Amino acid sequence: MPERVRKRSKKAGLPPGTLMHIGERRTEKVKITLIDYDETQFQEKEVERVEDCFPFKDTPTVTWINIDGLHDVAIIEKIGKQFGFHPLLLEDILNTNQRPKMEDFEHYIYIVLKMLYYGERAHEVTAEQISLILGSHFVISFQEREDDVFTTIRERIRNAKGRIRKAGADYLAYTLIDAIVDTYFLILEHIEEKIEDIEEELVTNPTPETLQRIHRLKRELILLSKSVWPLREVIGGLQRAESPLIQATTSIYLRDVHDHTIQVIESIETFREMISGMVDIYLSSISNKMNEVIKVLTIIATIFIPLTFIAGIYGMNFEYMPELEWRWGYPFVWLVIGAVVISMLLYFKRKKWL
Repeated sequence: MPERVRKRSKKAGLPPGTLMHIGERRTEKVKITLIDYDETQFQEKEVERVEDCFPFKDTPTVTWINIDGLHDVAIIEKIGKQFGFHPLLLEDILNTNQRPKMEDFEHYIYIVLKMLYYGERAHEVTAEQISLILGSHFVISFQEREDDVFTTIRERIRNAKGRIRKAGADYLAYTLIDAIVDTYFLILEHIEEKIEDIEEELVTNPTPETLQRIHRLKRELILLSKSVWPLREVIGGLQRAESPLIQATTSIYLRDVHDHTIQVIESIETFREMISGMVDIYLSSISNKMNEVIKVLTIIATIFIPLTFIAGIYGMNFEYMPELEWRWGYPFVWLVIGAVVISMLLYFKRKKWL
């Protein structure tokens, strides 16, 4: 039984809001980074204790707290108690099987996303849950592991590029969502390359391994679809939300992310139709190869039928057969056999069976 299923079964019957990590088991130390900035000042540091982030809760500057690792439940519990987060929200953060969603708690907004990675070694798509909490002056992000796509955003904040240092926490949340959506296009490029390779293989030499690759690709698209389809509702909900946490200027950028999400969904549906067609092409190719084999065997059998007939006649043990004592009987039989073979081959070629 998968690890996540076992841990979820252990949680059955516990009261709502019980904090228990459901996900991949990790042993490394949780990494906590803090970035605090406004238009004129900036500071970034990695803190040893989560309590070191609490003084930045009520500052007028924008504070981004990023936590890499969800296996230390005590850290999540301390953050929830300090910032006043709902227990069910903390439970959802620790349960990495959540579907993408958005919940408005009036004073803060909780967002669940799926970050996708393409493994260069395993050549398959893997997913990681990203949780974002947007407050009036802060954004808290929770990741399962340290590798992420937020490096460029940190560089933009450090170098004061664009309008990120001039905008508020809602714009920071938008940039994090946008970075995650952009990774979907990279995944689609890898999938498109796989589809092109499989299409070429289907035309030239389809094998059972080809069918396995098609099924693996189909599973990757299902994972991508489960991550992107709900995201359209999430971003649409952020656009429609009448929350003071999201400014009108940021809604315009959210509309752009919504358009990108629609593009990803359309690409996924196109790829799924192509893969469904690939299965039909594979079955047709295998059937055609089988038909070619049967065709060759049929032609060989058809040629040998009259030859077997001739050999059967002259294999009979009758005493009075005129050709048995004829000097040229043996070469004559071979001449007849050769003539039969050549005439049948010419006939098959004329019918374009060869």
